Amino acid sequence: MIKFGTGGWRAVIGEDFTKYNIQKLAKALAVKMQDEGVVENGIVLGYDRRFLSKEAMKWAGEIFAAEGITAYLINRSSPTPLIMYYVLNHRMHYGMMITASHNPAIYNGIKVFTYGGRDADETQTRDIEEYINNIDDCSIVAMEYEKALCRGLIVEINPLNEYLDNIINSVDMQAIRQTGLRVALDPMYGVSETSLKTILLTARCDVYTIHERHDTLFGGKLPSPSVHTLRSLQNYVIDHNCDIGIATDGDADRIGVIDDTGRFLHPNDILVLLYYYLVKYKGWHGPVVRNIATTHMLDKVADSFGEKCYEVPVGFKHISAKMNETDAIIGGESSGGLTVRGHIKGKDGIYAAALLVEMIALTGKKLSEIAKDIEEEYGSIYMEERDYKFSQEKKEDIYQVLLIDKYLPVLPFDIEKISYLDGCKIYFKNGGWVITRFSGTEPLLRIFCEMPRKDDARIICEIFEDFLKIK
Repeated sequence: MIKFGTGGWRAVIGEDFTKYNIQKLAKALAVKMQDEGVVENGIVLGYDRRFLSKEAMKWAGEIFAAEGITAYLINRSSPTPLIMYYVLNHRMHYGMMITASHNPAIYNGIKVFTYGGRDADETQTRDIEEYINNIDDCSIVAMEYEKALCRGLIVEINPLNEYLDNIINSVDMQAIRQTGLRVALDPMYGVSETSLKTILLTARCDVYTIHERHDTLFGGKLPSPSVHTLRSLQNYVIDHNCDIGIATDGDADRIGVIDDTGRFLHPNDILVLLYYYLVKYKGWHGPVVRNIATTHMLDKVADSFGEKCYEVPVGFKHISAKMNETDAIIGGESSGGLTVRGHIKGKDGIYAAALLVEMIALTGKKLSEIAKDIEEEYGSIYMEERDYKFSQEKKEDIYQVLLIDKYLPVLPFDIEKISYLDGCKIYFKNGGWVITRFSGTEPLLRIFCEMPRKDDARIICEIFEDFLKIK
């Protein structure tokens, strides 16, 4: 089974992520391109540092070549945002990235991008799945790699410079050059080191890097920047008196940040900081877009500037679509992905990092000081996040109770409304909320609760744990 979730197709290596499935997906996309009459510009393919990523890219490329579609293969491990930028900049109709993003090391997968450099939306992914189901196994024919190279049906490229130049031209490099900032980087054994170092060194920052080597096991940790995985970066920032610590996930589309005091900044905080900065300090005008599990502090900031905050389901394709519709300044999610108006239509941890460094330089304030300014102006809210593994039987039970029968536990706060847009989200009259939903990228049940008081957020999560019997 090849099924697309909120972040593409992901599967356990050797179980469903196999050469056969990779080539079947490539064949399906090739036939789709032929049916749509969009083969003239070819397709671009990239890969990250995961086990089998490079090989998977080549296996897919051999299928496109056999179908007479020129496959432009990036000849080094690359950030996912680079593929999106290339699709956008070269007006291509499709691109593919071999990655499982922030998933555990036993996973790999494929993300598909469509015209404009966007994540394939639900309509597109359903179409691809339909094409996959109609593929006759006997029709999956590959052209040998060297033969495809000789015929020009596989072309090896390295477009990193055009992507980096776009970012360099989008931020105030001169302001950064005048500050001499000290920046610590943690690529988390992923693909962002070259890109981030090139940008920051061009801006005359002092750059220090940890966890830069190629390790398909990601040092035994989840390649996702969180308070639990960035302890080493926190210590490095403190020990070396850095102005900021920057981490990216395995394919560099998500970001994690440590401030000048060594405090982990939640992705919610990063979104609020950047939106506040772009509106107050750079004078931009426009709304903000967040997914249904992301902080409502964005709503407060937007309202204070006479702007609107739009809420969409989880999945960055929903964020980019709403941004395009409303001309929003910034859009993002609580898992660390964000993008800004005028850049690509998807998540980019490298661009976000450059913008944060610009913010420190242009405001003349430390990250901790800007965060304090926001807290003094808008108050504090607290988020509790919990993940739970489950059996298939338990998943069906939870789904029935919560989303079919729509039963709810007794809650100690007045309810304003309930939404089933994506999982079950309860909005409280005190401004707090709680959402329970199944992850679209991992076999997990997730509960997010944001409340004015930290203890209340914890209590609400525990009530749902007891109600759903998931402790």
